[in-house]
Amino acid sequence: MTFDTPQHPTRETDAAATAGPEGTLPQEHPGTPGEEVIGVRHGMFGSGGTGDTSGYGRLVRPVALPGGSHPPYGGYFDEVVAALRAALAATDTALETALEKVVVFRGQLTLHVRREYLVAVAQVLRDYAALRFELCLGVSGVHYLEDTGRELHAVYPLMSITHNRRLRLEVSAPDDDPHIPSLFDVYPTVDWHERETYDFFGIIFDGHPSLTRITMPDDWRGHPQRKDYPLGGIPVEYKGARIPPPDERRAYS
Repeated sequence: MTFDTPQHPTRETDAAATAGPEGTLPQEHPGTPGEEVIGVRHGMFGSGGTGDTSGYGRLVRPVALPGGSHPPYGGYFDEVVAALRAALAATDTALETALEKVVVFRGQLTLHVRREYLVAVAQVLRDYAALRFELCLGVSGVHYLEDTGRELHAVYPLMSITHNRRLRLEVSAPDDDPHIPSLFDVYPTVDWHERETYDFFGIIFDGHPSLTRITMPDDWRGHPQRKDYPLGGIPVEYKGARIPPPDERRAYS
């Protein structure tokens, strides 16, 4: 979906905003206009609207991401998007070229940026007088296993101290090409945050001055916060030592 896809306020839209971390809907609602359903979760809990609270009804819940919002966005969001459009135009870049979509969801403005334009957009957001997002509060990794072609997401929350405003930049990359440009040159504070995201999710931040593991041992295999990382019963491997998983250790009780 593009950032100018219209959304119509409905009862389902209100339900999506309160349905869970991903804004998902109960099974009987196929989704609101503009939503992107990227998978289905099966399990005992986490669904609503079926009347079954026992957990034995084989509850099914679609996983949906909010679609692009349609202006006017409300509040200062319209001013920010208009200023970004003007600033990018001064660099001969159209807003539609740099962004995949604009999302207003749960009172937050998120700009979904194409990864090849991430540094340019961040530079404009920091330096343009009407924007002045001087502070990057870090970067968080997300792994959507079913979101084929863009499984890995990096989310940068930005704050304008000058204008007392906030927004988020979100950029995606596929599992088979997990490269995203580093924002270290624009926001040096992301140094360790990008290293941590690389450590846990395997996102490679091109241009980072020292992209090494920050928590796991240097020779650790895999990235523990990916959704396809095995849980439990994993042998711990260090240089020169191996600790068996808990279910293989000797019990003394």
